[in-house]
Amino acid sequence: MIDEFLMVVFVQDGLNPTEKRGAYSLALLFALRMAGLFMLMPVLAVYGQHLQGFSPLWLGFAIGAYGLSQALFQIPMGWLSDRFGRKPIIFLGLAIFTLGSVVAAMADSIHGVALGRALQGMGAIASTVMALAADLSRETQRAKVMAFIGVSIGLAFAASLVLGPVISAVLGLSGLFWLIAGLSILAMLVVQFVVPNAQSVAPKSEVSANSQQMLKLLKHPQLLRLDWGVFTLHLVLTSLFVIIPLRLVGAGLAAADHWAVYLPAVLISFVLMVPMLIIAAKRNQQRGYFIFAIGLLLLANVLLLTEHASIWLLALVLTIFFTGFNYLEASLPALISSLAPPGNKGAALGVFSTSQFLGAFIGGSSAGALYMWTGALAVNLFISVLLLCWIAVSWGMRAQSGIKSYSLTISSADQTASLLKKLQVLPGVVEAVLIASEGTVYLKVKAKEFELNRALDLVRAG
Repeated sequence: MIDEFLMVVFVQDGLNPTEKRGAYSLALLFALRMAGLFMLMPVLAVYGQHLQGFSPLWLGFAIGAYGLSQALFQIPMGWLSDRFGRKPIIFLGLAIFTLGSVVAAMADSIHGVALGRALQGMGAIASTVMALAADLSRETQRAKVMAFIGVSIGLAFAASLVLGPVISAVLGLSGLFWLIAGLSILAMLVVQFVVPNAQSVAPKSEVSANSQQMLKLLKHPQLLRLDWGVFTLHLVLTSLFVIIPLRLVGAGLAAADHWAVYLPAVLISFVLMVPMLIIAAKRNQQRGYFIFAIGLLLLANVLLLTEHASIWLLALVLTIFFTGFNYLEASLPALISSLAPPGNKGAALGVFSTSQFLGAFIGGSSAGALYMWTGALAVNLFISVLLLCWIAVSWGMRAQSGIKSYSLTISSADQTASLLKKLQVLPGVVEAVLIASEGTVYLKVKAKEFELNRALDLVRAG
């Protein structure tokens, strides 16, 4: 499953011109938007010290504040996009994000920066952009478009860790926020002039988070393991960037030169991570490699318990950390898609995204508080305990290899009962769910055994 997730990035056969344009333009939009968040992570802890009212507690809050507002506004913005259209809500989100960037750029206190970061998070457009990507793609090509966007986020993250320190050294923290505001305006131009208008609409349950479905999914043990996982992963990430930039400065590396550590660490981590994904999928050992990747995060944090770490040790720590982080960041969305019950993918992703952003907020805030009251080592101990809990939670995880989901539109309500019975007995069909109000049948299938054309023939025949 995961090797397919990677391969579709490089195989564009089958995409029509609208899907190609949608994939490229939305990937660019996401990269511009996410760069505005990621570039701040490696520099706030260092340059924020010069702001009025600075304290480790407020530093942590400023780093994680966007996560709280993202968690609160992600699903409502998705609902608004269902009613008023995708592009208007994306424009609204980018405008709010730009306003937050300007507020932070003009702030002379850590409190103003935290407010700006919270406003940035209120421009929560991730779910709306993904819904637009679904609207612009056919069922058979949707995974390719989504994977292309996913890779753009990963590349934006890697580039931002390198560019953030370099740009901040020249422009300062205020200048970086002004640049981020400019990137957001550029993203608006991409939406207006490059992103296609939706010509088809994906089934509602595929992209929208239904509140009743979300409550039901909170009882799903396998999905809860993944929700806890993404919560912990982003908690650990924001916690780490409260202390890592300060540890690098303490080891004698000037803030402007931090890129020289981040760049090789990220590049090496990608080289190590991709074979892990491929081997895990080919050998059907996703669970084992998943737990191994969590173990890498734990190892990195244990190494940070060394009080006087050298630059070389910190570089090793970051390489180990990013190898595990990138593997888990690529694996979790694919696992959510395979484990989500048919017709509940939108709700499952809603819970997943909310967990992710809450983790980012709690990670930054708790790390800042611990650092202020007890020191950096307490932050690493806190992270280590959470990672041990994650390993325990993941021990009962059941990864499904080779599982794909399809949504088929039916033309008449009269055919539903008999059609559903015929689809359920097709080779490779694991689950089939009918949602008559949407005129859609959702299928979860074993990719190697299922023949899509047979299912389509049954739908056409009625």
